[in-house]
Amino acid sequence: MTILQRERAVPLPDRWPRVSKFILSACAATVAELVTFPLDLTKTRLQIQGELASKHHGDGGSSVPYRGMVRTAAGIVQEEGLLKLWQGATPAVYRHIVYSGVRMVAYENLRESPLGKGEDEIFPLWKAVIGGMTAGAIGQFFASPTDLVKVQMQMEGKRRLEGKPLRVRGVYHAFVTIVSKGGIRGLWAGWVPNVQRAALVNMGDLTTYDTVKHFLLRNTNLKDNSFCHSLSSICAGLVAATLGTPADVVKTRIMNQPRDMNGRGILYKSSIDCFKQTVQGEGFLSLYKGFIPTWMRMAPWSLVFWLTYEQIRRIVGVSSF
Repeated sequence: MTILQRERAVPLPDRWPRVSKFILSACAATVAELVTFPLDLTKTRLQIQGELASKHHGDGGSSVPYRGMVRTAAGIVQEEGLLKLWQGATPAVYRHIVYSGVRMVAYENLRESPLGKGEDEIFPLWKAVIGGMTAGAIGQFFASPTDLVKVQMQMEGKRRLEGKPLRVRGVYHAFVTIVSKGGIRGLWAGWVPNVQRAALVNMGDLTTYDTVKHFLLRNTNLKDNSFCHSLSSICAGLVAATLGTPADVVKTRIMNQPRDMNGRGILYKSSIDCFKQTVQGEGFLSLYKGFIPTWMRMAPWSLVFWLTYEQIRRIVGVSSF
């Protein structure tokens, strides 16, 4: 058998394990994102609702159009149309292709590296925490421009109802507009709270899923099947929402704020400034605005993602996560 024939005989996942896992995680994330995106849009609108800084700077917001998750979602459908629940879904999918692909490959490489598992082949919790936060931060940094576009597109329907001019007309126009106002660096506006949020969310999602799943496999009679994956993903979604919501509120407000001619934010100087203004003006619990839709989105998102990811890994012959 020639070298070429031997290479062809080796399955693609074995020849290109990182590329294969990147593609599989991106596919699973796309499915999960499209299924749960309306809850993400509702969460974003709730987080902007009642923003005191915009009132102080004469940017409207004197009245609150929606209150609560159900009324917010119903208001979007009634006033903007059903399909507007998926406004911003395109950059959201682009984001997860980059974000989920990078974070999953990075975490698994950290876990399987010589510095990962101990002699008992167990990935210690403290290493899983560091690995989850590191993988999430790296993935989000690269995906931050698409997240910025997604947030701005999600708010366009609300701006139209308030009689304000639209900022963007689509994904391409959004990228061009952001670059023209703030340069390439403008694409990373709000990247600090974005990366902070991703680190916390992945400490909840990746770390919890990995730890709970392998704990169940080692200490119960459960098999490595969909039921075990479902239990692990439910725990992961709850922990991720609890840890990530405050940083998500700060991230959303920084990304949505108006900017001056130099691309600098008008309402907030930094993520710390946004955090302080939010807590001082609206109370600590305002950091958990949108927690219910965040959790209600993260729970099914985590469930759909992990079930899809584990199944397609099995189908193509890649070992279970």
